[in-house]
Amino acid sequence: MTGSPWPDLFRQCQREAFHLEVRDTYAVPSESEPLRRFLDGEPPEEYDKRPWTDLVRETTGRGVSVCRVRVVTVPHSDYQRWLLSVTGSNVEAGEDIRYLPRHLIDPSDIPHDDWWLFDGQRVAFNLIDRNGKPAGAAITTDPTIAHFCQSAKDQLWQKAIPFGEYATSTAAYTGK
Repeated sequence: MTGSPWPDLFRQCQREAFHLEVRDTYAVPSESEPLRRFLDGEPPEEYDKRPWTDLVRETTGRGVSVCRVRVVTVPHSDYQRWLLSVTGSNVEAGEDIRYLPRHLIDPSDIPHDDWWLFDGQRVAFNLIDRNGKPAGAAITTDPTIAHFCQSAKDQLWQKAIPFGEYATSTAAYTGK
């Protein structure tokens, strides 16, 4: 996270940081080896998410809510299966993560991009390059865009299933 805009955005946030994820796979360089080990059935080695979980703890420690909805296709992609297996540490750090199977919502209600909404006023779109790797953020305070994102958040959050419930349900694995 060094050199990225994310720590400053979280430290400026006063009430809520909400993340919407709509992709079934990502190409985050630091995740490639843990993902490979998972797919090869190798014993998991410690996946160091401390920069992220420390930021979540710091943020929630100030009374700011950190939450996200992952809109996922069921059955899950290999990436989403792995992600589900490592999400517990995010939740333990204080992040409220919920899952929304794509087939349970009208496709027109799902935004096309991933983004963070800070305090309902600032939107940071997660940029990716043509290979799916993180490429920074595009940040706006345009009230029309922020309102759109807040409306999408409100709608999707109501339908999303909390991580603990989702991870132990058959819906996570069968789509039913």
